[in-house]
Amino acid sequence: MSAVRMARLSEEALDLDVHLRAVEDDASGALTTFVGRVRNTDPDATDAVVALEYSAHPDAEQTLHRIAADAAAGTDAIVAVSHRVGRLDVGEAAVIIAVASGHRAEAFEVCRAVIETIKTDLPVWKRQVEADGTTAWKGLGG
Repeated sequence: MSAVRMARLSEEALDLDVHLRAVEDDASGALTTFVGRVRNTDPDATDAVVALEYSAHPDAEQTLHRIAADAAAGTDAIVAVSHRVGRLDVGEAAVIIAVASGHRAEAFEVCRAVIETIKTDLPVWKRQVEADGTTAWKGLGG
């Protein structure tokens, strides 16, 4: 069975329960999750952030699968990960990761590896929208 049960980009709202069900496994005693949400502040913003607009390279979903597979390689971890694209308002989930494994340390390590690599390697860009209409492009990742 593949270590990656889900790796997708979605224009629809992300659902944590879908990710939890995707990694369900009777041999896994540990389950970790990460939910990255749009917040209303940013150190570079001069006004309140009201939205993020995500766009992705056509190969981004394939890259997301590779990121998850690489993070789980050599472990018994099972991964489900999704990243939103399109316009997200404050409070909406931009990234959800669920990792199940036999032991907690491995589940935490794989989950952290997935999000850290998304930030550096996933070809997804975001445009930050502030309350006064100012916008700014941010680099790779979520």
